[in-house]
Amino acid sequence: MKTALSVVSGGCACCVTRRRFLAGCAACAAATTLIRPSPRESHGAESTRLRIRLIFALHGPVQEGPDWPNKGFDFRPVMARIEQTLKNGCPDTDFLPAMANGPEAAAKIVEEDKAHPPDGYIVYQMNCWNRVVQTIADTRKPVLYVDFLFGGSGGFLVYTASFLRQNKPNVAFVASSNMDDHVAAARCFQIVKQGGSTADFVAAVTKLRRDKTPAAGDLTSLPDALNPLSPEDTLKAIKEAKILAVGGGWPGISDAIQKELGVPVISVPFEELNKAWETVDKDEAREIADRWQNTAALIEGVSRETLEQSAAMYLAEKAVLQAHGANAITINCLGGFYGGHIHAYPCLGFHELNNSGLIGACECDLRSTITMVVMTAMTKGRPGFISDPVIDTAKRQIIYAHCVASNKVFGPNGPANPFQILTHSEDRQGASVRSLMPEGYMTTTVELAPERKQILFHQAKSVGNSLDDRACRTKLCGEPVGDIEKLFTQWDAWGWHRVTVYGNLKEAVFGLADKLGWSVIEEA
Repeated sequence: MKTALSVVSGGCACCVTRRRFLAGCAACAAATTLIRPSPRESHGAESTRLRIRLIFALHGPVQEGPDWPNKGFDFRPVMARIEQTLKNGCPDTDFLPAMANGPEAAAKIVEEDKAHPPDGYIVYQMNCWNRVVQTIADTRKPVLYVDFLFGGSGGFLVYTASFLRQNKPNVAFVASSNMDDHVAAARCFQIVKQGGSTADFVAAVTKLRRDKTPAAGDLTSLPDALNPLSPEDTLKAIKEAKILAVGGGWPGISDAIQKELGVPVISVPFEELNKAWETVDKDEAREIADRWQNTAALIEGVSRETLEQSAAMYLAEKAVLQAHGANAITINCLGGFYGGHIHAYPCLGFHELNNSGLIGACECDLRSTITMVVMTAMTKGRPGFISDPVIDTAKRQIIYAHCVASNKVFGPNGPANPFQILTHSEDRQGASVRSLMPEGYMTTTVELAPERKQILFHQAKSVGNSLDDRACRTKLCGEPVGDIEKLFTQWDAWGWHRVTVYGNLKEAVFGLADKLGWSVIEEA
């Protein structure tokens, strides 16, 4: 059945974060589109049917700016497939689709729904940071919150953790690549229609999610001859470290890093890095670009000029590190590139630094940078992989995704795994890395919070690499050790980033925490 379209007007209602500032409010300045139900769906005998408002939280039907899943992504066929699948699986339900880019647009939908209230809401998080579900949750109607994997996963994880922490009584959630799981959860709205409570609906979806998550597989990992430093030697080693924060850092934990771990953080302006980039040896940059061309398994969408610019950025990063006597650099890459402060993404440079035992960290994230410093010291050179994770219960996996990764996961002297050079995923510009990391090994994922004297910890067995075109280029798939349900709980308190290192480092991490007098939060 065809549906008519009408427009709900509204200004910029998007949530601006470190990943949203890059497009400002341009991506959500367009009016929000509301797809109205046809008269047959809303009136007459059909009014006794279950009515569910289906809201897609996104910037617009075709993505204009950089964000997950990527610039230019056409959501229209995706939304149509989701709606049709739900209709086919729930023939006794009328789904009333709408789009909203933020709280203002969501509030307008809620206001319009007052004339004929739906029995509940389904909110699909299609982009990362559109704050739509919060407004819908405040209606106290039963809400099914769903992640569009590799599209809305950052916001989904952070907002879901917040709902769990608040014990929000009317919000159930699904994070699955299997649409059958979405359909099964949507059928649970019938519980309320038939006289059950909203709590019964949430409990039913929760039970379904747990039941449909596969049991843990064989978590036996391949042999890995890792002999980490003792806690005492790790702390001694990191006292030789120094972090450069280029273009402003977040969060504001520089003082705590210095106080608790003895690692200084030096603020460096974009101008210094850019000047170094402009003055590097161009012949040396061309030689590095030649090496990348000869060693990459694939180069796609990246010109030779971009390769040389990226090689020059790598040489600039090394020069700035040497000038300050530092071994770690983190750059506000998105703000620098989109603000015109730097003219090449630092991704390939970080890739080279991490391959050599130094530290190159994304987005001026100081928490993840100090985590990488500590873990690289502890493992005698193994690189940390900073990522934006995604959880897929259908496969019982956590997928660590980012556009920067080493291809020497066992350290500078270890074997190299294949890597590809592609554009930066969110905007399809510049050059970044897809590292196809080895399967079958135990990995350890941590974040350090020196200001709270805490370490966040979980482990997973590497089981593959996702080649999905959406979201960041490198996607290491892991099967968590422990309870995958528990993995939904900490994102609001810790943010989206995690740092993953190859190796079973549980004993070493807990030993370091004991030595520091810190606590460890096991998130799985």
